[in-house]
This record gives sequence, structure tokens and C-alpha cells, in this order.
Amino acid sequence: MIVKFATALIAGVAMLAASGAYAQEITGDPAAGEKVFKKCRACHAIDGKNKVGPHLDGVYGRVAGSVDKYKYSVGLKKFKEEGLVWNAETLAQYLPSPKDMVEKSKMTFKLTKEKDIENVIAYLAQISGVE
Repeated sequence: MIVKFATALIAGVAMLAASGAYAQEITGDPAAGEKVFKKCRACHAIDGKNKVGPHLDGVYGRVAGSVDKYKYSVGLKKFKEEGLVWNAETLAQYLPSPKDMVEKSKMTFKLTKEKDIENVIAYLAQISGVE
């Protein structure tokens, strides 16, 4: 039930974001986020190469589940079909509890501190070329 609600909520946010009707605000500090991202490097790279998880180059603004040559979970494949876009709102919902948001998610790691989440989102936006 929660997963279905989250799916509907995320799909709605993604549609609003894609339409430009939903303002995206990046509030974190990219430099602090780069330090937080060190926790993510065990599974994710920012050099275009997939590891245990997909590379995160250009992740901010990218459709979920769309990195070539990476085998995504059922839930992320569904989000790709629905057009979910990674942005401040969707990442803020995903990072504290990936398994609650994505059906059969492979990602077990989560960020629990709100400031760490804001900062890593700012870092991912920066490395994705978002000002």
C-alpha cells in the first residue's frame, strides 16, 4: 500500500516537475555534499562507470532507471516508464529510505540526516551542471 502511494505521489511530482509547474529548490552546500558523497562511492561513481549501483554523472534532471548497461530493479524500471525525474524533491524522498520508495530496490544504504541529504543533492546537482 505504501509503495503504491509513493509511486503515485512520485509520478505526480515528476509530471509537475517536467511541466515546470513545480519549482525545484536546491538548498544544500555542494562542497559539504561532496564530503557526504564519499559514503556513496562504495557503490556509485561519477566517472561514467557503473559499479554495484549506476554511475551518478548527470543524475540530477535524468529520468530514473535510464543509465545504459545497468540492470535496474523492477521498481526503477517502472519509474523510468512513468518518466520520474531525479530532482531535489524526488532525491529528498528517495535518499532517506530507498526501499520504501522503490519496489524491490537493490539500494540498502540510506542517508538519515536532513542536512546530509540537502548537501548531497546540491553536490549531485552541481556535478550534473545544474546551477
